[in-house]
Parts: sequence; C-alpha cells; structure tokens
Amino acid sequence: MSTPTVTKVESLTLEINGTQVSASQGQTVLQVARENGIDIPALCYIEGLSVYGGCRLCLVEIVGSPRLAAACALQASEGLRVVTDSPRLQQYRKTILELLFSERNHVCSVCVSNGFCELQALAQKLGVTHVHLPYLYPALEVDSSHDRFRMDHNRCIMCTRCLRVCDEIEGAHTIDVKGRGVGARIIHDIDLPWGESETCTTCGKCVHVCPVGAKTEKGTAVAEMEKRRHFLPYLTKMRQNHS
Repeated sequence: MSTPTVTKVESLTLEINGTQVSASQGQTVLQVARENGIDIPALCYIEGLSVYGGCRLCLVEIVGSPRLAAACALQASEGLRVVTDSPRLQQYRKTILELLFSERNHVCSVCVSNGFCELQALAQKLGVTHVHLPYLYPALEVDSSHDRFRMDHNRCIMCTRCLRVCDEIEGAHTIDVKGRGVGARIIHDIDLPWGESETCTTCGKCVHVCPVGAKTEKGTAVAEMEKRRHFLPYLTKMRQNHS
C-alpha cells in the first residue's frame, strides 16, 4: 500500500513596518499584510480574482531599494523588508486618487453611490479633501440598454474587477477593455450596448464587485448592493474550482 504524498507548505519570515511576520510560499505582501491586520489601500484588488495591479494604490517601499512595488503583485520572500506607510507613499496615494477623480465625473455630493463608494471612502481615509488637478469632464454615456443592469461610464475607474469576475468565475468573458490610457473604457462583447449581449443575461457578478457603483442593478439601491458583498468570499472557492 503506497504512502500518500504530503505537500509541505514552506514558511517564510519577512518584515513589514519593522515587525516580523510569517507567510506561506506563494503569498503576496498584500495578503500577508491583511492577514496580520496591516492596512494597505487598494481598489483594483479583490480576493479570489487574479492580480491586475492597475490602481497602484497598494504601492509599498522595499527597504534597501529605491523602487516602489505593488503589494498585490509582490511575492513574499524570506528576509524581505517592506514599509507600507510613509510620507512618500501617502503623497503618491493622494495623487493617484486625485487622478482618478479628475479623469471621469466623480462628484460625491450628487452621486447615488455617496456613502457606498470605495473610492470615496479611501479619499476620506487618506485625507484627500480637494483635487488640485483640472477635471477632464468627459462626455461619457450611461448604458441602460440591459433589462436588469446599468453601466455609467462617468463613474468607472477601470479597475477591471468586472472583467475578471466575468472571465475567471463566470467563464463568459463578455466584458473587455477598449482603448488605452485616459480613453479606455469597459465594453460588452464587441462594443455592443450591454442589452444586446448574447452572453450576459442575469448573472450580476460584475455589478457586485464594482467598487464605485459604475455598474448598478436597476431598481436596487446602492446601499442594498453594499449589503450583498457577503457573497465575495465565494469568489476564492469558485476560482479554485476552475483551476
């Protein structure tokens, strides 16, 4: 009778903000930090989906190196020393948030997501009281063609959470990105109105992972959508089943 093979998980020791913490092989610095109650801001990252590293809010300093690294993509390694909060990082994060606000049409006082928006919450937490950059005020459409859902491109921050959940969990890849830089935007199928998509009917996963309410369910308050976030841990299980 053969002996079952036991997979040994290698344990690592690294240092975050001067404190030694343990990690498992394959974990990222962001995962290790959150496991140890160390807050690192992020908007594009969500547990259970692949790493995109687009928002750059999770930048950390690596001790002994002049470069900054995205904690969501930085693999934990033996002896690694990182700093997650410093005046330099605070300024970078504030600037990134100001860029996000100025790029689209985010006016919190008149937004239906006011009070239920991760972008707004981070701005309040990091002390972004006003935006120093000129607003672009792009004339973007609101796609209400779908029977159940609505897409407001004016509030989208291009985090691609919706794209990744559609691809990696639902397996449909209905959603994609068109264009580059400031002109990039989320599209459905080959840039069709959302309601004309043959592969998107009643799923709604993309709506629930949206951090800013750019995607909403018709007839549902944003506050109600916020309460449904308990379904997000299921993303990890579903992704494991697909792998």
